[in-house]
Amino acid sequence: MNKLTPLLVSGILLFGAGACADGAKTSTDAPNSTTTTQSAANPPAADNVQKTQSDATSEIRQAQANSDIRAREQRNNITGGDAIRADSDLESEVRSKLEVNITKGLLNVEAKDGVVTVAGTVPNQEDLAKIEPLAKEIKGVKMVNVTAKVVPAAPASP
Repeated sequence: MNKLTPLLVSGILLFGAGACADGAKTSTDAPNSTTTTQSAANPPAADNVQKTQSDATSEIRQAQANSDIRAREQRNNITGGDAIRADSDLESEVRSKLEVNITKGLLNVEAKDGVVTVAGTVPNQEDLAKIEPLAKEIKGVKMVNVTAKVVPAAPASP
């Protein structure tokens, strides 16, 4: 028994190392690297961009994201939601809330001790005015600093 244990452990480790060596992808069109980024020389296909924007602005997507946010809030309430929240949790939840409700904005969210700072651009004044109230809906947000600017969308070229 004393000699069998190291043999079993080494066999399991060897099997695990072999299984992890395969660079399997989630789909055939998935990138080989997570560091692949879009560039001006390699822009995403126009139909993919349009499909993604349509999905982001759909009522179903907005309802789903708002439902996810409500579920997080309920979990926070059950687990002592009045406690101080982690900055990364606040950033994630505020970012989700803003992405769903301000679909054409390019916003960056940072949180520090309950103070959330939202920077970036939005296409109109109405979206800019939505930022603070939406962020304050997230439990744990004490204050919101909005440094985002209104930058109207460029007209679509033919």
